[in-house]
Amino acid sequence: MVTTPRGFYNGSYVDIRPHRELFRRRGDVMGHPLTMSNVIQDSNSTQYHLPREDALELNYDVTSKICWMIARLAFEMVNATPRYIFSYRWGYQVDGQWSGMINDLKNGKADLGTNCIVTDTRRLSVVSYTDSVAPYRVRFIFRQPPLAYVANIFSLPFSSNVWIALVICCFASTAAVVLGFKWEANLDKDSQYLTGNIGDALLLTMSAVSQQGCVIEPRRAPGRIMLVVLFTTLMALYAAYSANIVVLLQAPSNSIRNLAQLTASKITLAANDVDYNRFVFNLYKDPVHQSVNKKINPDKGKGQFYTIDEGVEKIREGLFAFHSIVEGVYRRIEQTFLEMEKCDLTEVDFLSSFDPFVPVKKDSPYIELLRVTFKQIRESGIRAALNKRYQVPKPPCHTKSAAFSSVGLLDLQPVLVLMLYGIAISTAILAVEVAVFNM
Repeated sequence: MVTTPRGFYNGSYVDIRPHRELFRRRGDVMGHPLTMSNVIQDSNSTQYHLPREDALELNYDVTSKICWMIARLAFEMVNATPRYIFSYRWGYQVDGQWSGMINDLKNGKADLGTNCIVTDTRRLSVVSYTDSVAPYRVRFIFRQPPLAYVANIFSLPFSSNVWIALVICCFASTAAVVLGFKWEANLDKDSQYLTGNIGDALLLTMSAVSQQGCVIEPRRAPGRIMLVVLFTTLMALYAAYSANIVVLLQAPSNSIRNLAQLTASKITLAANDVDYNRFVFNLYKDPVHQSVNKKINPDKGKGQFYTIDEGVEKIREGLFAFHSIVEGVYRRIEQTFLEMEKCDLTEVDFLSSFDPFVPVKKDSPYIELLRVTFKQIRESGIRAALNKRYQVPKPPCHTKSAAFSSVGLLDLQPVLVLMLYGIAISTAILAVEVAVFNM
């Protein structure tokens, strides 16, 4: 037993302790062993690289490796002998029994554990939380769907006022062409083409709008000048429209910003094939979270679980959202994505939780000791340096230059629908004309 004199009594109490703070007086545990439970889920090779701190295979369990580095430094600051054990999961309660790291803390096998998110409030009856040493985020990561996926891009190049003005100009041009046709028809009584019919004038105007030719044309100079002006004006609009369409076909949307929008979209939802994703989707009972759970882990059929390499490749292909700790995903994205493919990456939070904290066994005598030590490491900047060295942030978008991208049926859906409407209307008009002719 190590004792510290508190003071003496000489008519009044005299405190002779050099420091009244408990941490300052007990900051040296004199080589007592402290054990950390390290959670590994990505690869068994972490058992080899973690205690050596060799910064190898950082795409596996990087959070656990950073936690161990900072914890070992804290052990050194309090003169403790570092010990470590490994666990296959953070710890969840099943049938009243705890598993994984939480069970190690509860049974005294470990004194502290790896950073974990405070999602399951039942853990508070077993452990207490100290400080966050390796912040990480668990998110859905996906590329925003193309603009054609969520909007009719064929109406976006011009504003509503421009479309209204274009329609008015078309009607005005049709009226002018009708007057020109009638004037030419009065001058040339033998003409078989120019009858002054409004249908012919409308057909000519629509030919100019779609940049197509028409067999019906004016024969005199005033009508031809009017026709040249009409085609030239609409050609300039057609060039501006086509240029905007090319840009919009490759432009990403910003339509998905929260979990409800992600669930309502047609994006495929999936998760990293690790232990925690088998539990976190069952923590919430509201309709939105339950809908996500049913899409990823349906009652019948195979669940949507992939490795990080498979998930990142599907993210690159598009229309795919992958739920995982973001650091490992971003590291793989940095290795495989083109620069232009990083510009539309988006995160959506499923857990809506605080930053993760280091758990310690409840009522442990080392809670205050470790809490103060972790804060000293953070205030000195060591924690920030380690996090910056080993964790990968969201890849920045350095360029937004367009590249070739193929156009699929989804992008042309409004055009195909318009063609179907046109075929249906023309077929109906044909049936009416045949009926009128027979009558």
